[in-house]
Amino acid sequence: MPRRLTPEIMDDPGQDEEAFRGALRDLERLNRMTFAYAPTLCFLARMARGRDRLSVLDVGAGGGDTLRRIAAWGARRGIALDLAGLDRSPWAQRHAAQAGTPARWITTDLFELDATERFDVVICSLFAHHLEDPELLRFLRWLRARARRGWLILDLHRHWVPWAAVWAGTRLMRMHPMVRHDGPVSIRRGFSHADWKELVAEAGVEAKIRWVAPFRWAVSGSGMA
Repeated sequence: MPRRLTPEIMDDPGQDEEAFRGALRDLERLNRMTFAYAPTLCFLARMARGRDRLSVLDVGAGGGDTLRRIAAWGARRGIALDLAGLDRSPWAQRHAAQAGTPARWITTDLFELDATERFDVVICSLFAHHLEDPELLRFLRWLRARARRGWLILDLHRHWVPWAAVWAGTRLMRMHPMVRHDGPVSIRRGFSHADWKELVAEAGVEAKIRWVAPFRWAVSGSGMA
């Protein structure tokens, strides 16, 4: 299955707030059902060893659901967290605020983030597939430069099994039309192990590439302390 860069409706800045927020609510449902938060929390546990404080930036933070899980994780472990979410959509910020996301919000394109902004850990979950290869190369270098301790990309494994499951599941559960369209498209925009090996090598960064269930890739590296 080759990578196919069909546009996603969610990336269209012309989408209105009601449609965008409806899609975010169903995407959070999908994330819960597919255990999407666990690999990120496991990575943060490694980054937090020996520390009682951690600053975390979530790139492509959407509705802030990952940040809310991180906040709860930190509270259970007594780790003081300085959380920030970055998303270029103004609707994302409003949805995250109304959902009670305990994070500073940055509404901008990631490559326009103030050069002085750095964090202990930078994460992005199910965001990288929105980028084309030249942007991904730049993003890998950006992550290394913005993170002091480490960075994590969690994204989709391009394969017919998750494609079929998402295509059928989003329809059976009568999810938002944007999710029914973008879900299978996202799988086709996803990655293989060979893709990540090539991208990491071309970007000139050191990274670990690991498959995680269900059908995800976790790509992680050290930051520039």
